[in-house]
Amino acid sequence: MPISRRATAAILPLLLSSMALTSCNGDDGGGGSRPDGAIEGEIRFQTWNLRANFKDYFNGLVDAFEEKYPDVKVTWLDQPAENYAEKLSADAGSGNLPDVVNVSPDLAHPLAKAGVLMNLDQEKASSRFRSEYTPEAWKGNALPGLDGTYAFPWYLNTGPMFYNKALFRKAGLDPAKPPHTYDALFSAADTMASTSGGTVATLAGTPSIEDFGRYGVTLMNDDATAFTYNESQGVELLTRYKKLYDKGGLDGQALTNTPEKAGQKFLEQKVAMNPGSAHDLETFKRDAPSLYKNLGITEAPNNTGKPNMYVMGLAVKENSEHKAAAIAFAHFITNRKNQESFAHKVAIFPSTKGSLDKPYWTKDDGTDEGRVRVASAKLLKGAVNYTPVVMSDEMKTVLQNEVAKALQGKKSPKKALDDAVAQSNQLLQQG
Repeated sequence: MPISRRATAAILPLLLSSMALTSCNGDDGGGGSRPDGAIEGEIRFQTWNLRANFKDYFNGLVDAFEEKYPDVKVTWLDQPAENYAEKLSADAGSGNLPDVVNVSPDLAHPLAKAGVLMNLDQEKASSRFRSEYTPEAWKGNALPGLDGTYAFPWYLNTGPMFYNKALFRKAGLDPAKPPHTYDALFSAADTMASTSGGTVATLAGTPSIEDFGRYGVTLMNDDATAFTYNESQGVELLTRYKKLYDKGGLDGQALTNTPEKAGQKFLEQKVAMNPGSAHDLETFKRDAPSLYKNLGITEAPNNTGKPNMYVMGLAVKENSEHKAAAIAFAHFITNRKNQESFAHKVAIFPSTKGSLDKPYWTKDDGTDEGRVRVASAKLLKGAVNYTPVVMSDEMKTVLQNEVAKALQGKKSPKKALDDAVAQSNQLLQQG
C-alpha cells in the first residue's frame, strides 16, 4: 500500500505525444456533463494497490454510494504499485484514464500539466467542498506552477523520530528534551560523538531533500521550473553534515546505509536517533527489550516549525463523460465519515477538518500502535510536503551522490550542490 510519497519518472512527454494521436477520438473536450449536472452514469474508480487488503471495505463504499445515487454505476479498478505512473500515463494518453484516480502529488503533476485532470479550485462543483478538509491537506495537493489543486485530499501520513533515551543519558543529554531544531540536533550529535569516543553516532543517514526543506532551504523557484537548494542555507546544511561526519556524529556507513540498515543500527543501539513506525516497536520489543524500555518518540528536527507530511488524493478526469457523478464519488470517498473509517483500518490519518481532534488520535490507549498514532497525529497539524512534486527518483539519486562526494571530501559542499542542481535542472528540462 503506497503510504509514503512515491517519486516517479517524468511522464509528460509520453502523455503529450499520446494525446496528440488521440485528440480526434470524438470527445468534445467539455467533459460531456449534462447541463443540469445530474449525478448519473457509469464511472470508473481506480486505486493504487489497495484491493488485496481492503476489498470488502471498498466494495462496501461503492455499494453505499450506488444506494445513495441509484442512477450511478461505479466500476472499481485497482492497479499494482509497480509501474503505476506508466500505467496512468498510458491510460491518459489513450483517453482511457478512469473517471476517479488515486494519485499522489508527484503522479498528479504530469497529468495536470497535460490538461487531463480537473482543477478543483476552478470547478465550482468541487471547490465548494474545500472547507471540509484541513488547509494543510488541501495545500498538499496543490501543484506549483499550475495554479490550483488537482485532487481531493485523501489520507495523510507522517513518521515520528525514535530516539534512545539511555544513550542520551549516557552522553549527559536530557532525554526529556530531544532536539527539535537543527542547531539542537548538531549540538547533541557533537556531544554524543565526543562522550562515546566516536562509537555512537546520532544519525545513520545522509541528508535528503526533505532535510534541506526542514532546514529552511528554498528548494525550487516559485513555478517549479528550477531547483535552488544550492542556495547559501543549503550549503550551510551540507557543511554542517560534513563536520558531523568527520567527528563521528554521523554513522561511518551513512553513505551506503539503506533505511533497513539504518534501522538495524538503531536497533543495535549504535545510533541514537532514527525515523520509524508502529511496526518497528514490535521488533524492538521482541529483539531489543532494553531499547524498547528506553524508547523516546519525537518529531524530526526542523527549523520551520512545520513537520513533513505525505499526502494522497483522488483526482477527477477533466473530460469525464459524467463529471458530476465523478466529483460526487471522489468527495464521498474522502468525506469525513469514510476517511475516519479507513484510518481505523490502517495506520494512516484522515485529511478532513476536525478528525484528528478525536480521542482515537489524541489519547494513547496503551498499545504500541496507539503510542505512535497519537505522536504522529500531533505532527500533522501545520505539516507540509517538503519533497518537490517534480523531483524524480533519478534527481534524488543525483543529490544523494553529490552529497556523498561532499562528505567524503571529494568536492566542497557548494560545488557538490551546484553540480546536483545543474544535473537535476537539466533532467527537469528534458522531462
